[in-house]
Amino acid sequence: MKFQRSLVAGGIGLAVVQATSLKDVCTTAHAKKALPASEEFQGLTLHPASITANAVYNASTTDEDNWPDVYGYDYCNVTMAYSHNGIANDKVLLEFWLPAPEKFQNRWLSTGGFGYAINGDEGDLPGGVVYGAVSGQTDGGYGSFSTELDAVFLLANGTINRQALYMQGYQAHYEMSMIGKAFSKNFYDMGSEKLYAYYQGCSEGGREGWSQVQRFPDEWDGAVIGAPAIRMGQQQVNHLYGNLVEHTMGYYPPPCELEMINNLTIKACDALDGKVNGVVGRTDLCKLHFNINSTIGHHYHCAASSTTTVLKRGLDKRTSETSTTPAQNGTVTAEGVAVAAKILDGLHTLDGKRAYIWYQPTATFDDADTEYNSETGKWELDITSLGGEWVARFLELRDADNIDSLDNVTYDTMTEWMIEGWKRYEDVLQTTWPDLTPFQEAGGKIIHYHGESDPSIPTGSSVHYHEMVRKIMYGNLSFEEGTKALNDWNRLYLVPGAAHCAPSDDQPNGPFPRTTLETLIEWVENGDKPDRLNATIMSGAHEGEQQDLCAWPLRPLWKNNGTTLDCVFDKKSYDTWTYDFDAYDVPLY
Repeated sequence: MKFQRSLVAGGIGLAVVQATSLKDVCTTAHAKKALPASEEFQGLTLHPASITANAVYNASTTDEDNWPDVYGYDYCNVTMAYSHNGIANDKVLLEFWLPAPEKFQNRWLSTGGFGYAINGDEGDLPGGVVYGAVSGQTDGGYGSFSTELDAVFLLANGTINRQALYMQGYQAHYEMSMIGKAFSKNFYDMGSEKLYAYYQGCSEGGREGWSQVQRFPDEWDGAVIGAPAIRMGQQQVNHLYGNLVEHTMGYYPPPCELEMINNLTIKACDALDGKVNGVVGRTDLCKLHFNINSTIGHHYHCAASSTTTVLKRGLDKRTSETSTTPAQNGTVTAEGVAVAAKILDGLHTLDGKRAYIWYQPTATFDDADTEYNSETGKWELDITSLGGEWVARFLELRDADNIDSLDNVTYDTMTEWMIEGWKRYEDVLQTTWPDLTPFQEAGGKIIHYHGESDPSIPTGSSVHYHEMVRKIMYGNLSFEEGTKALNDWNRLYLVPGAAHCAPSDDQPNGPFPRTTLETLIEWVENGDKPDRLNATIMSGAHEGEQQDLCAWPLRPLWKNNGTTLDCVFDKKSYDTWTYDFDAYDVPLY
C-alpha cells in the first residue's frame, strides 16, 4: 500500500484523501510486516512476537508547554522489543505513536526523559503526532517505561550496571532512532522518500539530545534542546551547594525568607528590560545593578502548609511522607542575605578559584530549602536528594537515595566531587563535546533554549557550552563573524522569567516557546531560519499573548513604554555570562 504525503501549512499537515485508514494499518499483522530485519542493525535482534498495535481515536492534549493544544487526533500505538546480541536476559522496550495515514508528514521524532528517566512515560509522545511525525520513546532496557536509571544503576554496592549507564548516556536513543525510522518508512510504505528526523527534549532529555547530535550527526535533521543537563559531574553536586553554604555559615534561613529575597529581586529588576510586567527579562542587568543588601529588614509572611513527598525505596517501591511547615513571620536578616549572596556567587574553592556557577538572580532558592524541627522550634539543614543521591549512588556507589550529613564537607570537597564525577562519566553523562562540525556539515539545525530563571540547571551552563562551540569551531574568526557562522545553524534563546523546562509560577506573565518544534521543522524543510523565536504567555491576565525571544548573544530591550522589542548587544551584560573555571587544570566545555 502506498501513502501520499500531504502539504505542510504552519507545520501541521492538511488532510487529503487517502486510500487507507488508521483502521487498515493499525494491526499487529501490518506492524510485524513493517518491522525491519535484524540484519540491518549490527549487534541487535528485533523480536516480531513482541509487537502490539492498538488504534487510539479522538485523543486530545491541552495546556502543554512544548506544543499547542490539539483536539481529536488519531494514532496507532505500537510497542515492540529488541535485544543486544550476547547479553543474557536483555530486553529493550520501544513505544511508537504513529499518526493516521492522512496526517503523516514524513517525519520522525525522538523524545527524551527528565531527571534520571530516559523517557517521559508517554507524556511527550503527542508532541510528534501534532506535527505529523511518528514519535518514539525507549525504556533503555530498564524493565519498564516507568523505571529510571537510578533504580538499575547499581548491580550491587560498588558494581555499576554499565550496560544501563551507556544506554542512558547515548546508545538507547541512537538504537531507537535507527529502528524507529526504518519501521516508520516500512509502515507507511515510503520507498525512497525522505524521512525527516527530529529530536525534542528538555533537562535530561536535553542532554540526551546533545548526546545524539555530538555522536551521530547523520541520524538527525534537527533538534530542539531545552535546558540540557550536559555537565552532570558539576551539575548534580551543585545542587548541594546551597545546603553547604548554610551549613558552613551556620545560618539556616526559613524558606519564606529566601522567597522574600527572591521576590524583592524580581520586583527591583523587573523594569531593567524596559517592560514592567512582573518578569525579569535581563538577569544580566540585575547582576550589574541590583544590591541584594537592599532586601534586609523587609517583612515576610508565609502561611502554614503541608507537603506530601513521594519517596523511592529500591526498585519501583514507593512510599510517601507528609511534612508540616508552620506559618513563617519575620524580617529579612543580614545573615539570610549573606547566605543568599554567597549562594548566588557560585562554588569557589577555599583559595578563591571558580569551580562552578549558580542560577541567575530571580531563580528560586529551591535547593537551599530548610526544614522545620518541631521539637527544637528551629529551622535546620535539609539535604536535597538531587545532589545527595548523586554523591551516594553515583560517586560512592552505595544503594542510597541521599547522604546523611555535610559534616567535614568543604567547598574543596565539593570541587573534588565534581572532578570525580567528571572523570568517571566523561564519555557517557558529561555530554559537552564542543566540535559539532560533522552535524553542521550534514546540514543539521539546532534550536536550544533555556529559562532565564531556571532553579535546577544554571542558565549560564547553556551559554557557556554555546560559547565553547563557537570558540572551538570558529576560533579563527572574530566574535561577530563566529557568532554569525554559529547562528546560521545553531541558535540559543534565553526565555525571560521561565523556570526549569516550564513557565515560572513566580513570573506568570513570562512567555514560553511552545511551538519551537514547528519553527525547527520550517527551518529544516523550508529554509525559514528563525531570527526571533515565538513564545506564548501561558497563564495570567495576558494568557495567549505572543512574544518574541532574542537569539543569543542579543538581549531583549523594550522601547516605547514596553510595546516594542529590540534585540541588542551589551558587552558589560555579555561579560556577566562568561566564566573562567580556574579550579580545573583542563578546559570545562
